[in-house]
Amino acid sequence: MTIPLEDFFNDIVGKSMRGLGLADSAVAEKSGVSAADVQSLREGNWNAATARKIAHTLGLGADALVGLGEKTYRPADVSVAGLAQFNTPYEDMTVNSYLAWDTTSKEAVAFDTGADATPMLDALAQHGLKLKFILLTHTHGDHILELDRLSEKTGAPAFVGDREPIEGAESFPAGRTWTVGGLAIESRLTWGHSKGGITYVIRGLAKPVAVVGDAVFAGSMGGGGVSYAAALATNRAEIFTLSDDTVICPGHGPLTTIGEERRHNPFFA
Repeated sequence: MTIPLEDFFNDIVGKSMRGLGLADSAVAEKSGVSAADVQSLREGNWNAATARKIAHTLGLGADALVGLGEKTYRPADVSVAGLAQFNTPYEDMTVNSYLAWDTTSKEAVAFDTGADATPMLDALAQHGLKLKFILLTHTHGDHILELDRLSEKTGAPAFVGDREPIEGAESFPAGRTWTVGGLAIESRLTWGHSKGGITYVIRGLAKPVAVVGDAVFAGSMGGGGVSYAAALATNRAEIFTLSDDTVICPGHGPLTTIGEERRHNPFFA
């Protein structure tokens, strides 16, 4: 199944403008274009010249923004043995959840639940896996909708960052680690989109993996629902310091890698 990119060029322009607190007129004045041109781009009418002019004002990579606008960017397909992505519908969008497992011990860990845990439960049965933990990236409804059901069906305890405590999950401070068979999992605080977003770094598979929730998407990011500046800063410090071959598992959209996003994500290119 091919999962489309979560955001278009205009979503990225809108997120950066909202995050910086800039209106069309302010962006226009700083960039040497008209307010009407900015509005048109923000509303989804592609214009490469306007995009390049406003990119610097918005702190975006111009070439990366143009790549999205001209639809020349798509991350290469990624697969890792012992890692499965589940993409389930939620209202007018889809949301991702993940399983990672040690292929020798058959011990597994779930990351978020998505809007329907059935595909994950089916995969656990298909591969003969024992779910040890449920680790939550953040507590927005689309990511935890099936928490009660997944916990009940598997008996696995759930964990959530202590900035976003919820019933049914044990809170923990960022930096906590877990072991699942031969897998080592480290938690990192990547807040800004939500007040306590957590990224989980998995080592022990064929490639390092970062389950990032809505902190980063292929070609975009979740945006600063709580703090745009914090979202940018924690992503740079905790995600983009990982090696280029690290597989990024986002809360929406397709898998990607750190290397891909260094080159093609307008917020970080």
